[in-house]
Amino acid sequence: MISTVVGSNTIRVVQGDITARETVAIVNAANNHLWMGSGVAGAIKAKGGDVIEKEAMAQGPIAVGEAVVTTAGALSNEYVIHAAGMGQDLRTSAEIIAEVTRNSLKRCAERQIESVAFPTIGTGVGGFSITECARIMLENARAHLADNAYPSLVEFVIWGEIGYGEFLTVFTEMFGGEKPDE
Repeated sequence: MISTVVGSNTIRVVQGDITARETVAIVNAANNHLWMGSGVAGAIKAKGGDVIEKEAMAQGPIAVGEAVVTTAGALSNEYVIHAAGMGQDLRTSAEIIAEVTRNSLKRCAERQIESVAFPTIGTGVGGFSITECARIMLENARAHLADNAYPSLVEFVIWGEIGYGEFLTVFTEMFGGEKPDE
């Protein structure tokens, strides 16, 4: 784990399972029709239940880059933020990842959500570079936290050692410090 302070808020990078994080909200890497298939969405649906997908789909479809909020079903979190990082073509871009990160953080600010955990959006099915994803998401989180009180904690939860290592490298380049011992 590694972290930094931006204003009075914290950005943290951890390795693990996003569905096990004790944050108020977790972010689902969604498609714009908000059905929950595999990857992060599948893990959230498997642990939290079908109610999450039903609530999400009732709000869709949404524009690619937008984000909506549902309850978290059987998860210990209160909310799931469904971030539409791709459309039905299952493709994403730097611009979409930046927009969906900003919109997810806006949903937190609107609801005064204290803490949120993000996956790496677009790096699974979307095939986007995790290194570039890290740069985009970290920069947008830093910009948001510089001007907003909520959320006070933004976590990036990385599944897998290789992706975690790449995310840590970008984090230390942006914020300084040394990578933690593994």
